[in-house]
Amino acid sequence: MDRFDSGRSLSPIRQAEAYWTALLTGDSVPMRTQIDPRGLESILEYTFILERIAPGLARFRLAGSHLNKLAGMEVRGMPLTAFFEAEAREQVTDTLEQVFGGPAIAELGLMSTGALGRLKLEARMILLPLKSDLGDISRVLGVMVSDGPTGPTPRRFGVRDRKLHPVSEVQAPSKRPAPEPAGFAEDTAEFSRPGSHLRLVVSRDD
Repeated sequence: MDRFDSGRSLSPIRQAEAYWTALLTGDSVPMRTQIDPRGLESILEYTFILERIAPGLARFRLAGSHLNKLAGMEVRGMPLTAFFEAEAREQVTDTLEQVFGGPAIAELGLMSTGALGRLKLEARMILLPLKSDLGDISRVLGVMVSDGPTGPTPRRFGVRDRKLHPVSEVQAPSKRPAPEPAGFAEDTAEFSRPGSHLRLVVSRDD
């Protein structure tokens, strides 16, 4: 994982982590409505929002174009486990429960094996817990970035490594940035045109 080790491919993940950390107050995770797409403008294509719908299960509420490219289709409404091979899904559901229940930050090293004309594809994912409008921890701000040609889709991944850090161990910044005037409102704004960046889709079930 030379490019990931060098930090070049990891940059979107580190940017999202820094943005999320800047919104911390003590050990309390940020609200979903605090996430402003303007603060993530340079990495929107890799960014997604998950909604917890059952223990160990979360679906995409929003997803950037990079994830749609890896799946070969629009992923909004799909479960996160759709990106993973069958043998990796139990580990993914356990990871989600720790992210929501800890709460905790999870970072996953991923590998899609070469088969059926596909080249091996490495990827990395970070999952950062968020509170919903009701105050429960049932949302995730995430980033997924791969390194190399996508090849035939859909691409499904196994978990090569996993790191979990309790939110209580993450130090909040001494001074919080001034709040942005507009939040990450799922039913009022659009990020950008489909096919190039993360786009916002109306959902009435939140």
